[in-house]
Amino acid sequence: MSSPESPAATESPSSPEGRPQALDLAADPAQLTAALIDVESVSDHETPLADLVEEALRGLEHLCVHRDGDAIIARTELGRAERVVLAGHLDTVPLPTAAGSRGTVPSSWEDHDGDLTLYGRGATDMKGGVAVQLGLAAELTEPSRDITYVFYDHEEVDSAKSGLARLERSVPDLLQADFAVLLEPTDGTVEGGCNGTLRFVIAPQGLAAHSGRAWRGDNAIHKLADVLSVLADYEPATIEVEGLAYREGLNAIRISGGTAGNVIPDAASVEINYRFAPDKTLEQAQQHCRELFPGHELEFVDLSPAARPGLDRASAAAFVAAVGQEPKPKYGWTDVARFSAMGVPAVNFGPGDALLAHTDDENVSAEAIRQCRRVLLSWLS
Repeated sequence: MSSPESPAATESPSSPEGRPQALDLAADPAQLTAALIDVESVSDHETPLADLVEEALRGLEHLCVHRDGDAIIARTELGRAERVVLAGHLDTVPLPTAAGSRGTVPSSWEDHDGDLTLYGRGATDMKGGVAVQLGLAAELTEPSRDITYVFYDHEEVDSAKSGLARLERSVPDLLQADFAVLLEPTDGTVEGGCNGTLRFVIAPQGLAAHSGRAWRGDNAIHKLADVLSVLADYEPATIEVEGLAYREGLNAIRISGGTAGNVIPDAASVEINYRFAPDKTLEQAQQHCRELFPGHELEFVDLSPAARPGLDRASAAAFVAAVGQEPKPKYGWTDVARFSAMGVPAVNFGPGDALLAHTDDENVSAEAIRQCRRVLLSWLS
């Protein structure tokens, strides 16, 4: 494995038997990030990495460790007055297929005028954050607050598969805390709460006919004209919640219809994504969508609530002060919403630029990972 001191293409570290090497939690957090990237963990294939994380955490006597599927929870039990959660997901989106992509597995290093940058799938989203979690778990034997470290699977797929949601169902008591930090990439700035997201399908029915006798049919695609017009004219709102401005969005993301070049289509559909500010409940967001498309039946296929920032809580204020930067809103949806629904105020804070997540050149700087660790170490010790 290459190191930040010797940036070069890496080979996936493994034992003679082909099993990845044990994780060194005492390593530089940037090196540890590279080691995590080198164990491929695309959603549905997190087990090898989860095994290594569990093995490393069970070797720490000051932690109580619980595993559920490919999710691991490790907790201090020191009787502190406050408990915080540090959470991150183990999985990544699929590897890039374009020739020359650097955001793949294994990882590689590049020196950009002295700024050492780590490339690889998950470098930004979110192996840097997970490396910081693991390093702190090993180092902080006597933290100022009790800490629950959560490492979970299936974040990058449909919410029905979410490892965090599974933990919420199976061991909710282990997730209870006064405050949570999700180490998603935020460029080292606190991003409070998150927009909610929902998807729905509008699928009008028509009547098939030969296109030479079109008057005998009823064109289902044409029935989407008013829907597309609403979407084209829609002006997304920007809504302030607890001092942070959240921008909404309503967009068609998929459309289908038609069977042949000489057939009037009897079916068509458009799938729409609504990103809504945390001033709304899921029910209010759904009602807003129904009011936008009167006369159409909306089939909701995915529902994820928004999360209020919670920055008015004392625990959140202390963390913001430790970071020392002005908080920003989170436009995308993250699992802070799940913690918020459990009554645990949560923020996003982690190394890396979220705009690089899932790209063919996904990368994070070594210094960004180290700075994230320094902030959390100062806050928790």
